[in-house]
Amino acid sequence: MSIETKSVASHLASTANITRLGRVLRKTKLDELPQLINVLVGSMSFVGPRPNLFNQSELINCRDIMGVYKVKPGITGLAQINNIDMSTPEILAKVDSEMIQGMSLENYFKYIMKTVTGSGSGDAI
Repeated sequence: MSIETKSVASHLASTANITRLGRVLRKTKLDELPQLINVLVGSMSFVGPRPNLFNQSELINCRDIMGVYKVKPGITGLAQINNIDMSTPEILAKVDSEMIQGMSLENYFKYIMKTVTGSGSGDAI
């Protein structure tokens, strides 16, 4: 992103603010590398609710009410494979809560595989 880009969720940022290097990093998913490091050190999981920005107060409130913050954040999950982003905070918090309540070893690996293969309706690696 260019220096003057406002601190907003990536889906709200103007495409004019994305640099050429930024496009390559996003397209190849190399921008997710810091999150992979967080998984390796144990502060994140592969599967879980995606971290929100500090200024997404509506999403924070919805997630807090639904108990989403009781688990570690993740790189992918049910919302991501179903293309639900942070622009619909109530729906996202509900889906995150459903994912947490229905989590099993089978679902954990299903979410990872759907993300990697692009077989969900969200975006693939």
